[in-house]
Amino acid sequence: MFSTRTNKPFLLIPLLLLPSAHAIVSIYQTPQQSILSAERVASSAAAAGTPIPYKGLPAYNTTGLQAPPPPEAGSFPTQVTLQLADAPMLNVSIPQKSSFFGFSIEMSVVNQVLGSNASVLQVPFLNLMANLQQRTGRIDIRVGGNTQETATLVDSLDDGRIIEKDHALATNPTGTPPLRFTPELLYMLRNISEHVNIRWHLGVPFNDTSNFRLQIAEQGQAILGDYLIGLQVGNEPDLYVSHNHRPPDYGPEDYFHEFGSLIQAMIADEDKLTPRPKTLLLGPSIQFNWTAEEVWNTGFIDAYTDNLAFLSVERYPNDNCAVAFPNDPGQTFHDPQKSLNQYLSHGATSGALQLYANSTSIAVQKGKPFLMFETNTASCGGFSGISDAFAGALWGVDWGMKLASMNFSGALFHVGGQSVSYNPFTPPPSNESTFHQWSVGPIYYSALVVGEAMGTSNTSQVLDLQNSAAAVFAPSFTPLADQFAAYGIWENGHLARILYINFVTDASGAHDVNVTMNLDQPILQGSVQVKYLQAPTVAQKGNYTWAGQTFGGNFQSDGRPVGTENIQSITCTSPTQCTVKIPAPAAALVFLSPTGGQDATQKGAPQTTFATTAITKFRNTATVDPLVLSTSNGRSGALGVGSTSPEGTKNSGPVVRVGFTMVIGGVLIGAIFLIIA
Repeated sequence: MFSTRTNKPFLLIPLLLLPSAHAIVSIYQTPQQSILSAERVASSAAAAGTPIPYKGLPAYNTTGLQAPPPPEAGSFPTQVTLQLADAPMLNVSIPQKSSFFGFSIEMSVVNQVLGSNASVLQVPFLNLMANLQQRTGRIDIRVGGNTQETATLVDSLDDGRIIEKDHALATNPTGTPPLRFTPELLYMLRNISEHVNIRWHLGVPFNDTSNFRLQIAEQGQAILGDYLIGLQVGNEPDLYVSHNHRPPDYGPEDYFHEFGSLIQAMIADEDKLTPRPKTLLLGPSIQFNWTAEEVWNTGFIDAYTDNLAFLSVERYPNDNCAVAFPNDPGQTFHDPQKSLNQYLSHGATSGALQLYANSTSIAVQKGKPFLMFETNTASCGGFSGISDAFAGALWGVDWGMKLASMNFSGALFHVGGQSVSYNPFTPPPSNESTFHQWSVGPIYYSALVVGEAMGTSNTSQVLDLQNSAAAVFAPSFTPLADQFAAYGIWENGHLARILYINFVTDASGAHDVNVTMNLDQPILQGSVQVKYLQAPTVAQKGNYTWAGQTFGGNFQSDGRPVGTENIQSITCTSPTQCTVKIPAPAAALVFLSPTGGQDATQKGAPQTTFATTAITKFRNTATVDPLVLSTSNGRSGALGVGSTSPEGTKNSGPVVRVGFTMVIGGVLIGAIFLIIA
C-alpha cells in the first residue's frame, strides 16, 4: 500500500480481509458456499473423475478441471484462408475508446482492493492499473453493486474505518448487509486518480425512493470532479421483487417513474448539487427478468435523454448460485466440468449476447453509449476451474471483443472478495499479508489483450470476422465457429490488427491453426508482429503468459509483470499475404502496422511502476516513486493541502483531504512497513 506524510513518506501494507463476494447478488457468510455445498459438488466431481473440491477461500482454490479432448481429426480445419480489406468492412463497429475493458468493484470490498483510506493505497492495485494505463491511457472503474443500494454516507465511523457493514440488518435473501461509509472513501478514489488515470462510476442508493440519499452525488462531484463519469440509478431493478426490495407487481414502468423521481430530487438539491451530476446518470442496469426493450418501451431514453450519460445492462452467461445458496431449492446446479465447453465456444458467446443486438442499435441511433456495466464468467462467485483458469482468460478476450463488435461502448468485469473465483486480481488474506503477495486472475490477462487490441487512438472499430458476410474464408470456416474466433480491428480507417483465439487444447500441435491473410491492398511491410496469450491447457491455473510475461500463480504478484516481453516477428510472403499460427490453446494479436496503426511496441503512456528504494523486510517490496510522492496529495488532513493535479476542475472541491498515518518507531504490528528514503 502507498502512504504519505509531511516529512518522510512511507509505504504501508496493512492486514485486510473482508469476507464478502458478489456476482448477480452479493454473497456473504462464505462458509456456506465452501462447506455446506461440498457434498453436492463432491458427488458431481466424483462422477466426473475429478478431485474432491478444495474447501478454503474460493479465490485461491488450486483444484482444477480436465481440459476437454481436442476435436476428432478432420472436424477442425487447421489451414484457413481469410480475405480482408484495408478499409473498414461491412458491419464494423462504432469507434471504440481505448478504455473499453474496465472493472466493477463491489463497494463492500474497496478497503480490501483499493486501500484502507485516502493516504494508504494498495500498491499492487496501482501497479496493475499502471500496466493498463501504459497500454490504453485510461481505465474506467465502477464502485458499487448490490451493496451500494443500502449504503449511507456518514461523517465518520466510531472505529475510524472508511466503510463498515451491519450484518445484524442483513435480512434480505442475498445476505447483503447495509453499508455505512465516510467521505474518506471518495478521497481515496480521488488520490488513486492522481497517480493513475482512472475515471469512476458510482451509484446512488435506490432502496428508499421516498427519501433519496444524494450525499454520494454531492460529495462525489466535490471530491472527484471530472474523474466522476457516471452515477448508476438502481442496480438490477428487475431483481428487486425476487430480493424482496419491491412489491410483487413492480415492473419497468415503476422503475421509469422512480428514475424520474430521482431527477426531481436532484433538481431540488440545487444548493448542494451543481448541474453536472444530473447529466451523469445511467440505467437501467437490468439482468434477465426484464428485457431491455421493455424498459425502452416506457419512453425511458427520450424522457431522460438530457440526464442519461450511458445506457446500461448487466450480464453473466451462467450462474453458480446453487453452490452459493445451497438451501435455495429454486437454484439449478451447474457442474463446472460439464459447463467448461460453454466457455470454449465462440458460438456460445455470440448466442448469449445476441439478445442485445437491437438495444445496441437503438443506443447508436439515440447517440448514447451502451455499457455492459457488470459482467464476468458466472454469477454467484463464478466456477472454480473455469473462472480462475486459462479458459476464463480466453473467454474474457472473446466476450470483451464480441461486446465491442456489437457496439457496446464498454465492459466492466466484476471484482468481489476472497469468496469468489472470478476476480481479475485478489489481495491475500489478512493473516497472510506479511508473506504473501497478490493473486492475478485470468480476467486481468484478458484486459491486457483487449486493451492492446483496442489501441490508444480511440478510433478503433471491431468486426467479428466469423459472423461477417464480408469476410470470406476458405475452406469453410463454419466448423470453427465453436472453437475458434477471429476479430478485425480498424484504426483511423485502416486495418491495423487481427485477433485470433484458439480454444482447443492439444500439446501435439495437431490443432494449431494456420491462418493465411489475403489483403486487398499492399499494406504489409515485410513482416507482422504477434503477441501470444498462452498456457499449456485451458485448465491451467496461474502462470499464463502474455507476450512472454506473467504475474505468476497465487500470492506471487506485486502487480508488475515478470519476464522479458516477447514479440514475435513473422515474415510475410508478399505485401498482401501473410500466414500466422495460432497454437492450441492461445490468443494471438497480430499487428499489421498499416498507415495510421501502431506497432506492438508502441504504448499509450509511459511505463509507471511503484517500487521501493529502501525496505525493512524483503517481501512485498512494491512502493512508489519518491518523485511521484513529492507531488501527491498525501499529507495530514489538518494541513488543508489542495490537489496538485493539473487536471483539477471547477467541479472538484478546493481541498483533497487525505488521512494521516502514524507509525511509532517504524513498526506496525501485523503489517509490512516499507520506507521510501
